[in-house]
Amino acid sequence: MGHIPEQQSAQRDARRRPEGAHAGAGQRSAAPVPTSADVARLAGVSRATVSYVLNNATAVRISEPTRQRVQEAADELGYVPHAAARSLRAGHSRMVLMPAPAVPVGLLYSHLFNELQWALRRLDYTVVQFGSLGMSGDDAARAWAELRPVAVLAPGDGTLTPRGVHVLKRSGAKAVVTLGPQRVQGAHALLMDQRAVGHCAGAHLIGRGRTRIGVVVPREPGYETFSAPRLAGVRAAAEACADARVVPLGLGYDERSANQLAVRWGELGLDAAFAYNDEYAMLLLRALQDAGVDVPGETAVMGADDLLLGRLLRPRLSTVRMELPTGQRLAELVDRVVRDPAGTSEVHPLLGVEAVARDST
Repeated sequence: MGHIPEQQSAQRDARRRPEGAHAGAGQRSAAPVPTSADVARLAGVSRATVSYVLNNATAVRISEPTRQRVQEAADELGYVPHAAARSLRAGHSRMVLMPAPAVPVGLLYSHLFNELQWALRRLDYTVVQFGSLGMSGDDAARAWAELRPVAVLAPGDGTLTPRGVHVLKRSGAKAVVTLGPQRVQGAHALLMDQRAVGHCAGAHLIGRGRTRIGVVVPREPGYETFSAPRLAGVRAAAEACADARVVPLGLGYDERSANQLAVRWGELGLDAAFAYNDEYAMLLLRALQDAGVDVPGETAVMGADDLLLGRLLRPRLSTVRMELPTGQRLAELVDRVVRDPAGTSEVHPLLGVEAVARDST
């Protein structure tokens, strides 16, 4: 009979331990993984209330003191909601997969993507960036599908194929959206017309009396999806001027490549340059000045993206300003497609362009 109090004590300790905790005899057990039930007990609320608070549910009104008590209990225990378990209960995940683009997207697009991630988070989606470099086509789509996202926002750079869209939708993705210059059958397309960027630049330079235009085409692999239509846009603008000619210029994003191009600039006989974007334009402008080429006297230089750094140069850089949608608008589109996946795929033009004339042209 003397051992009964010890048994009762052990039973009380077992009741106090969080769910799933088991102490082996004579062994020191590892710290158990906290559960929502542990948070509920510590905060003095129901598990449903814990779920509402930690999942930012808006359908149920929870007082601010209760929210704070639940959050403090979760912080004390080190508890975070289990995304996979929540997905099983809901029948789908809240994960939006954003595969990494094959090439650097630049400051302008980075700002848009940051806005988009914040806006999706406010709509209770979890944004996951997937490093799929080295993958292409159906292999990339299968790798994305393994994570079972509810939506995929893929770069419209040729990586995703119609078959890949089918694979993603069969795996449970309710929304497949591409963002870039190309659309893919079966997916919604946020279409950015890169030809318009080149046409705008070409028309501006020709309007300034420049007729021998060099168009910088990045040598780095992967840029062709954007650079080729921009070159085509300049050529289309040049068709309106009988004397105009357009010369593609390969340029690597490094000082040596820029200096080599600048050294032979005189023999090229060009009086203007439209670079792929402001970063390449600034690189070329600096090299031309170092080589003794007068900008804009001998050669006008123009970029695209309207970066702040371009305004700090001397001469200030002329550029093509692109009017992109807000991240909030894109997030709302993704959310609408997730809620109504049976709707037909649509094309949404997103790019407005405007020439910004400064000192370099």
